[in-house]
Amino acid sequence: MTRFVVTGTDTDIGKTVFAAALTDALGASYWKPVQAGLDDGSDSARVGALAGVPVLPEAYRLTTPCSPHRAAEIDGVTIDPARLALPDVAGPLVVEGAGGVLVPITRELLYADMMARWGLPVVLVARTGLGTINHSLLSIEALRARGVAIVGIAFIGEAQEDSEAIIAAIGGVRRLGRLPRLDPLTPEALRAAFAAQFDLADFGA
Repeated sequence: MTRFVVTGTDTDIGKTVFAAALTDALGASYWKPVQAGLDDGSDSARVGALAGVPVLPEAYRLTTPCSPHRAAEIDGVTIDPARLALPDVAGPLVVEGAGGVLVPITRELLYADMMARWGLPVVLVARTGLGTINHSLLSIEALRARGVAIVGIAFIGEAQEDSEAIIAAIGGVRRLGRLPRLDPLTPEALRAAFAAQFDLADFGA
């Protein structure tokens, strides 16, 4: 069954937009286990608007836009990892993490640890700007150290051929494609950009 975790090398890099595009292309359900920060709406709502796919309710909705462990503390909530078990849904599933791979869910559990528990292959999303080589290679090492399978890396932003190529080569990961920044960002534009830049066969579809 086609099931993936979409994670990123950092926050605010376009991971949710990519997750929406992938979910739409696969005809999958979308699940964001922990939403931290509600002032600008939720990632689930954004994916629903961009992809029109089944969106599963979050296990936790936290008000403060910061690391889930701290957002939960501010809200007076205790995150129970048992509530983060994969949902029982038929068909493809895309799970989106929060921020980067080493973001704490609790003070004892990192997202990369949770990904290892889920046992799903991961798509790593990286921006193409300055600093991405270091962030991407560190993320790849953190995932591999936990035995997490990596489908490949998807880039967001303007083309940077050398950076993209060297990350794939040194990291030993497949270069899946690059999603440009879209303005305006509409469901139609996102669907067309994904279809032009990515091959669904790379995702087993």
